[in-house]
Amino acid sequence: MSIFVDSDTRVVYQGLTGSQGRYYGLLNRDYGTQVVAGTNPRKAGADVDGVPIFATVAEAVEAAGATASCIFVPAPGVRDAVLEAAAGGVGLIIAITEGVPAHDEAYVYNRLRRDHPDVRLIGPNCPGAISPGQCNIGITAGHIALPGGPVGIVSRSGTLTYQALYELKQQGIGVTTCVGIGGDPVPGTSFVDCLEAFENDPETEAVMMIGEIGGSAEEEAAEFIERSMTKPVVAYVAGVTAPPGKKMGHAGAIVSGGRGTAAAKIEALERAGARVGSNPTEAGRLMAETVA
Repeated sequence: MSIFVDSDTRVVYQGLTGSQGRYYGLLNRDYGTQVVAGTNPRKAGADVDGVPIFATVAEAVEAAGATASCIFVPAPGVRDAVLEAAAGGVGLIIAITEGVPAHDEAYVYNRLRRDHPDVRLIGPNCPGAISPGQCNIGITAGHIALPGGPVGIVSRSGTLTYQALYELKQQGIGVTTCVGIGGDPVPGTSFVDCLEAFENDPETEAVMMIGEIGGSAEEEAAEFIERSMTKPVVAYVAGVTAPPGKKMGHAGAIVSGGRGTAAAKIEALERAGARVGSNPTEAGRLMAETVA
């Protein structure tokens, strides 16, 4: 099985008529993803390489049966795009765009919880989600992922999402689903959300978790692992050598006041029973031992 996305997922791309949206939307379609629509109110009635363009997500849901949305619009428009998608009737929204203002992220997070509690948002500033061999939504290169499980991946870092997939491929290990949750201060989906979903997925036997400095998401994940996970977790935390007070990569990766350090996160995860690699390759080897 998989979590969040599978072969039945039908995706509308908000921003399919832009250069990035077109490139990745068609690349995802070539992978086998059901890319059924795009939106652009100024180009409704047109198409992108045969994919129909609608004025709104609601029209794409009604006419094309879209169940998920992938957002490739500029940062200032992401807030309204997410709210439009939720109101339009999709159950999953994946926002790829980086640079979304933190106050917009907080506003969207709380609006979804209040008005659309059944809608899942992944991102913003994330690579998306891939269930290898079934569905790829976002910017992950499909050829680096082996299908068939038994490992699920969740990562804050975009680049390390890809490396985690590749390290497992090097070990001959397949993946049920890989979710890049993004590293911004207010992500729509958390480590805990994904760990819980993988715990409940019968075909996921173990989970690889990729964390980084900043915030408390990894410590919260460690608490969940200790309290609720029956499946083994292998982790890697980036940023051991990061200097305090410096933002590393994106807005969520900052150590402040002695909190959010890689060392503290590693300690919490190991105390919870996770095996933590000192680098991504070692994490891959640890996972190979775990599922052997």
